[in-house]
Amino acid sequence: MMALAGLPAAQISSRADTTAAALAKAAVLENDILYLRASHVGKNMAEEIQFAATTNKIIGTVLDLRFADGDDPGAVKAVANLFAAKKLPLTILVNGETRGEAVALAAILHEAHEGLIFGSTTRETKSRGPIQPDVAVKASPDDERALMEDPYAAQAPNETNSPAATNNLLPFVDHTSEADLVRAKIKDGDEDENLPMERITEPQKPFIRDPVLARAVDLIKGLAIVRASHS
Repeated sequence: MMALAGLPAAQISSRADTTAAALAKAAVLENDILYLRASHVGKNMAEEIQFAATTNKIIGTVLDLRFADGDDPGAVKAVANLFAAKKLPLTILVNGETRGEAVALAAILHEAHEGLIFGSTTRETKSRGPIQPDVAVKASPDDERALMEDPYAAQAPNETNSPAATNNLLPFVDHTSEADLVRAKIKDGDEDENLPMERITEPQKPFIRDPVLARAVDLIKGLAIVRASHS
């Protein structure tokens, strides 16, 4: 597992070899939120999570179990114990392709450690029924796969990532330039020779376009604010 210290907020770092790895990706989002994407719930998962979190001061964790499976009950217990010891806010992402022990892990983390579940209903397993998310967010599997590779990447508009379908998660961006505003002022008779006619552009801060992940991150940030106000 690669070290995460110093990663930019928009950078998602992938493992080159995920054949035996339980975690497919690990990154730091918004400077202090640990994002962990699981490919399957395997015997080394707890150790991989622990290593990913050692080099960063984080305020919470997003555990992405979308499309994840697994067949190791021992790994479920080890990961659950790990998160219980950390005592930090936890959000869990699931979808209709979450199956096997990944479903069991989501259920145990939700029940024992109050980790909220975001996304869509999971598959049913042999030992338990499907899990209903606490916060349902509509997204197509194709969109989810693409955004899981880079949650900051713009996607082509369609039914699933339109503002209405994603609970208005994507912020409204006013594309009116400063120059346009100046021209409007002049037209209205409010002309000023000192008003700038050139637009001063500033780099736009990247924002998460994955609607499921965005909701989970927002919750962790909100909980961090509440904790800080009480400390």
